[in-house]
Amino acid sequence: MSANERPDDLVVVRPEGLYCPPGDFYIDPWRPVARAVVTHGHGDHARPDMGEYHTSAAGLPILRWRLGERRYNAYDYGAPFRLGAATVSLHPAGHVLGSAQVRIEARGRVWVVSGDYKRQSDPTCAAFEPVACDTFVTEATFALPIYRWPDTRDEVAQIAQWRERCAERGEAAVLCCYALGKAQRVLAELRAVDDRPVWTHGAIEAGVQVYREAGVAMVDTRPVAEQPAPGRSSAAAARDAFAGELVLAPPSALGSAWMRRFRDAQTGFASGWMRVRGNRRRRNVDRGFVISDHADWPALLASIRATGAQRVLATHGRADALVRVLREDGIDAAALATGFEGEGA
Repeated sequence: MSANERPDDLVVVRPEGLYCPPGDFYIDPWRPVARAVVTHGHGDHARPDMGEYHTSAAGLPILRWRLGERRYNAYDYGAPFRLGAATVSLHPAGHVLGSAQVRIEARGRVWVVSGDYKRQSDPTCAAFEPVACDTFVTEATFALPIYRWPDTRDEVAQIAQWRERCAERGEAAVLCCYALGKAQRVLAELRAVDDRPVWTHGAIEAGVQVYREAGVAMVDTRPVAEQPAPGRSSAAAARDAFAGELVLAPPSALGSAWMRRFRDAQTGFASGWMRVRGNRRRRNVDRGFVISDHADWPALLASIRATGAQRVLATHGRADALVRVLREDGIDAAALATGFEGEGA
């Protein structure tokens, strides 16, 4: 038992992940287990080789894309189901398509495990819903006062303006963003600003098609791997064809051979980490756009208070700072060490 665990806790940390003793299941386990409740499809939360998966109906296409065919059990948001001696339900987290908070009721108490969440508007997924509980297990990826998000629509308008400036110089605008959630959110928000097609790296295009099949409206996309300018056969002509175009790529594409497709290009990065100027320099990109799929500092505090929880356990990120502020507010708070890494920031 860890220092912050109590004998009757509904969720405890085990080597395999977050474990619910009365329900005999794990939440987003990082090692293979018999029964996993998965909050969303990012790789640090949805891993292969579980005996069975329980997830939201909205998130099922993401898991199938990421993990292939497995033994899945999918539930509508808010619909209760039984696992062992626990009543469980999944509720919108607002992080990415299908993301969910896990509500657990057992032993006369209610716990909620948030998974990753955000409070900003996002046309690609259901909005976060506060769920009343006794104990709230919250993420803390951006739990420092410096992290306060600007309006996403303003950031996306800046992306469109950046593309125009690149066009004036004959450059491609290569924007790095996470392949699940962030890329689709940018493409959806662009519809209100600029309806020109956007070119995509193959890793991003696959996720875009999953979102389209789920009914999410986005600007048109074209895979970079396709011939960019029919009838122009030389490699130089093909690279020139991307001048003035917006290209979405995963962060791993930076510095790779894939970037040689573009004769001249500026690079950008869309992430909450871009709120700190030094992170842009460390990423070695020309532009940073502050767009995050996690809650910022004010949203974390507001979300925690909205649950009415008297006990809060903070996982990954800046847990210590959050715990300190919550304790000053009279909330029983502590950090909870987990194997989550905050993909999709």
